[in-house]
This record gives sequence, C-alpha cells and structure tokens, in this order.
Amino acid sequence: MSSAFVGMSELSDEILLCILRHVPVCDLLTNVANVCQKLHALCHDKTLLTNITLSEEYLADDQLIRRILKQLASHVQSLSLNGCYWLSASTLDILARCRGVTHLDVTGCRLTSLCLSRLLSSLSSLRSLAFDVRPCFNSALLSSEAVDSLSRLTELRQTLFTPSYGVVPCCAKLRKLMLQFDIPDVTREGVGVCCQLMVGQSSVPHYEQLEEFTARLAPGEVNQTLLLLYLAVFSVHIPKHLRIFLVSIPGPNPAHWPAAPSLAQSLGQRGDLVALQLPRSWLDPFSLKRALEGNSPKHLSFSRCPALWPQVFQSLLNGGVRDATQLISLNLSGINHVPYSECRSVEDQLVAGTMSQLAAACSNIKHLNLMHTHYHHERSLGMDGETHLCASLGKFKQLRSLTLPACALSDGVNENHITTRLTASSPLFQGLKKAPRVGLQNYRADSEPSLSGDSTSGLAALIAGCPFLETLELIGPGFASALPRLEPCTRASVEPRGMCAWARGVGDAHLAALEALPQLRRLTLAGLPGVLRGTGLVQLARRCRDLRVLSLANLGSLKTMNYTAALLETLKQCTQLQELRLEQPYLNANTSFFEALSCCSRLQRLCLISRSGTFDPSATESFMERCCQVIMCHMFMNGTLVACRTLQKALLDRFSCERTALSVAIYPLQHEDLPSVIRGIPLTLLDRITLFQSHVAQPPHLSPL
Repeated sequence: MSSAFVGMSELSDEILLCILRHVPVCDLLTNVANVCQKLHALCHDKTLLTNITLSEEYLADDQLIRRILKQLASHVQSLSLNGCYWLSASTLDILARCRGVTHLDVTGCRLTSLCLSRLLSSLSSLRSLAFDVRPCFNSALLSSEAVDSLSRLTELRQTLFTPSYGVVPCCAKLRKLMLQFDIPDVTREGVGVCCQLMVGQSSVPHYEQLEEFTARLAPGEVNQTLLLLYLAVFSVHIPKHLRIFLVSIPGPNPAHWPAAPSLAQSLGQRGDLVALQLPRSWLDPFSLKRALEGNSPKHLSFSRCPALWPQVFQSLLNGGVRDATQLISLNLSGINHVPYSECRSVEDQLVAGTMSQLAAACSNIKHLNLMHTHYHHERSLGMDGETHLCASLGKFKQLRSLTLPACALSDGVNENHITTRLTASSPLFQGLKKAPRVGLQNYRADSEPSLSGDSTSGLAALIAGCPFLETLELIGPGFASALPRLEPCTRASVEPRGMCAWARGVGDAHLAALEALPQLRRLTLAGLPGVLRGTGLVQLARRCRDLRVLSLANLGSLKTMNYTAALLETLKQCTQLQELRLEQPYLNANTSFFEALSCCSRLQRLCLISRSGTFDPSATESFMERCCQVIMCHMFMNGTLVACRTLQKALLDRFSCERTALSVAIYPLQHEDLPSVIRGIPLTLLDRITLFQSHVAQPPHLSPL
C-alpha cells in the first residue's frame, strides 16, 4: 500500500471479517454494526453469525439477549448459552425462533420441562443438546414432537441434579453422551436421596451407536449408584463403535464395576481409541495393556492409579501403543502417590530419565499433570551429573499447560542453608535483626535464605525448553483447600504440610524466575511454605503482563500473612486479570487490599477464602463500584453471620439491576450451613474458580462447564 496511513474502511472485506471474528457478538450487532454501512453488512455476514457463544456476555440483560436472538434467528446453527444462569424463561422461549439450530447448549439456564418441550418441538433440525436435569424435571411433559426431535439427536450432554435418566431413553441414535452428576446425598431439608425408584424402570438407555461416553461425578454415593445404572447395559453389550470412555469419580473408594475388563478388551480390539480415563479400582495393569495395544490415543488420564504406574510407561515407551506421537493430554496426577513416610525409594518418585524418554516418545503432548507426585533432586557428589526433572520436562516442546508438585522445582536440599535458616528463625536472633526499610523491592538472589540456596537452574531449564507455557500450576504437598472440591484427592493420605524439605525450598526465587514466561495466562500457586515475602510475585507480575487467571493459596506461614505488601503490589500490576482466587488463613481484606484490587479493571470473578480473615464492608462496596465488570463476588471468611448477610444484601441491592448476572455469596467459613450455600451457587462458577481443583490435562470432554 502506497499510503502511509490506512484506515479501517480501506482494509479488504476478508481482513475485516478476520478482525470481527474476535468481537463478542453483542458488541458486534449492537455497536460495531452501527458505525457505517460497510461494517453493518459485514457484521451480518453469515460466517460471523453461524456459530454463536453468549456464555461470557455477563453484562447482557434479558432485553439485550432477546434483541440479539431475534437478529440471529435466521442465521445461527450452533448456539451456546452455557452458564447463562441469569436469563429468564421468557428469554429462553425466543430460542424457538432459531429453527435452523443444529447444536444448542443451555447448560446452567433455568429451563423448565414445558419450556424444553416447546424448544424441541420447534427445533426439528437439532442434533446436539446440552441441558440440566433438575428436581422439577418431568419427561412425561414432553410433547410427541419434542420426543421426535430427541430421537434424531446424535449428541447429548446432561448435568444431573436429581436421580433421573433425563431424556436418554428417547435418544435412540446417540453417538456422544456426556454426563455430569452433581446430586447431594442429602437434601437441604436433611432427607436422604436414593435411586431405588429407578431400578425397576423399563426405560433403561441403550447405546447401540455410541462412540463417546463421558461421566464426571461430584462426591457422594448417590452419584456413583446412578452412574452404575447408566452403565448397566455395558455389562450385557459393549458398543462396538466406542472410542472415547472417560469416567471421573472422586474419593479413595470408587464403586466397583465388573464390566471394566470387558470394556478394556473391546477398546483394544478396534484400534481407534481416542481418550481413556477410568477410576483406579476399575483397571488392572493387564487390562490397561489390552486397552492400549494397537491404539493411538490423544487423551489419557490415570489420576490416583498407583497400581498402573509401571504399565503406563511400559505401554507408552515400549511400543504398547501404535503411535505415541498422537498423545496430546496426559494426566499422571498421584499415579505414584504413597504415604509420605514410605516415599523414600526412587520407585516412589518421578524419574527424570523416564520423563526424558516420555518426551521423546510423546513429542506432541500439550497438557501434562503431575500433581500429587514427588521428585527429590539430590546434589550429592555422586549425583552431580543427574539430569533434573525440569530439564527433562523442558523437552516437551509443544507444552502449553503444566501442573507440578512444588518439590519438582527444587535443585536439592543444602544442609548448610537448613542450619542457617533454623538459626535465623530463632526468636533471639529475630530480636537482634535490623528493621527492614520501608517499601517493597525486587527479589535479589542474596536477600533471603532458602533451603535450596536459591538455586533455580532446574526451573530455568524448564522455562528455556517450554517458553510458550500458558497455564502453570504449582501445588505443594499436604495442601488441602478449606472448601470442598468436586475432585478431591485422598485426604487421608496427604502428608503433613512442610514434611517435604524439597518443597520447603521453593520460594521467592522460583516465583521470580517465572517472569521468563511472557505468554503465561493462568497461574496457580498453592501450599508453598518457602515463600517468605512474596517479592518474586511482584517481579513475575511485572513481566507477565497478560495474566488472566491467578489462584494463590496458603503461601508462606499459615500463622500470619507474611506477603501482604507484595500481594498488593502484585495486584496493581495485574491490569488484565479476570479471575482471582485467594485463600489464606489470615487474609485482611481491608481498604488497602480493595484499593489495590481495583487496579484490576477487567476483573470479573473474585473468590476470597480465609478461616481467620476479616473484611471491610465499605471497602468491598467501593471496590464493586469501581470494578464494574465484576459479576462474581464470593467471600468465605471469619465474619459473623449477620455481618456477612448484611454485606451480601447491600451488594445485591445496589448492583444487581445493572449486572443481571451478579452472583454474591458472603458467608462465615466455619458455619454449618456453608455446604448448602455452596450448592446454591451456579455450577459454572463453582467449577471455574470457587472450588479449588486442577484443570490441566483434563480431557476436553470432562472440562468444567
């Protein structure tokens, strides 16, 4: 182009369409389309309006969504309202006008049985449906036209809040069935929930054409019982086209399923397995070997399956799969987990050499989860040449998300530094130390002692090999969130916090080294007692300017909040932050805290958890006023029930009119009614930020809603 300055109107239609694809649909149709006639025509191009997602349009009220849906009615083919919990039933009724829709996701929406019937009756082209089965659901209210539409479905996703088959018995042509079980064992009234009424039903689902089956369970016996009912047909006949089978059951003792060996044999015979995840009691090493033989899987998860540890690596490294380079996602969380007192031999820990072989064989892995494992790098004279685990992980050149145990970053325990630190922490020496200067300074390698001598050479090798990491989770041994999780580890076998000397040596120097990951978008740091002042956090935040999601839990001492100043400075640097989850026993959410948090002008979701923490109601309200995009404010702290409810009501009364999606939950952390309060929070928010859990290497079919 000869001109030195080129305006938007001078760009070609193809370039403008590429740009407009990144504009949210509400802005596209209500703002951009009104700029000029050319943009108006482009904004209504069918390539932009065929696949629409309204899930993140938190500031769009019912009136705006109705207007958007009317404009989309003749164009849209795939429409997602996943997590739009704030929309009214009358708005959802307008979906019936979108008669060309083939894929519809209304998970999390307040959809009644009659409304669902009307939608299905109008959407004769529908082939994929995702919705919630709530206690008020009644399949008998579905019209004959609705049942006809269901009979043509090939994909179905149900989130079950009550024991039910949902609409599965009406779907004879299903190829993909995705289930999420979130049924409590006891109702809010204290009445036990059971599945006995379902056992005698004749409408047992059949999966003749099924290719994909996924199930994700919340804790509870009812959920496991209901899953076995869904799987009853597998005991008689394994679908011959099945290539994806993912079942995630939390807790140490998943219910036994006798058909698991037959399933493994069937999966191994076809040779087209794509993804596999089974509870640890469902597979033995021989069955796993048969399931993987001759296959080229893309997603594998063996979370908390220590008995499968040798067979997993034997299959991946010694030709047990047809093409290991097809593997994209691998979850080995807790696969070698044993009680800490027994974690002494190399066999009980991650081996750097084995991970190097894995990186060579599975060269295209993008997502790797090694949480709840151990790696203890030795610095003794006899092991100077040993490759560090992080150097081995640096060979995964395609890696984009990674979860590691904290001890994996340590370069080894230095006895001299242990003595130095124990002496320096003595009350006598504390009293003789010179008072620190006012202000917060950058991390300096010689400023604070640590167990590892502040050596970060191992971590540097990882960062050099994987500079494009977007998601990183560092979880210390013994960490357990104060809130219940949908995917809890076996808490009975979690070692005491601080028992692993290698994990204690991971501190501010290691956090500062993460500044070399400029593309980092999501960061989780939990259970790191070696973080002294948090100065590494500040340095990291200054360089990782595009950080969107930050989760910090139990850093440093649990008896005091020793990194408050660094936290406030970190928040001031995180101008792109959209989600913050902060869990610390003595968090003080005062005026200074909320003023620093107000610098995160794009913040949408906030969750604070503190057993002995305090909060300032007026500062909270001022923060909500300044950060106008916040639609979720969850605070579980040490206030009185009256104070918590007063603040919650004040926030809802003041901001809910202008933010229709606003979710406020403020409650004492120790209160006995907290589980009921948590169950009342929209599931999409629970999965996303409120409940602590790892999302790395979770197969996409099992990802949070």
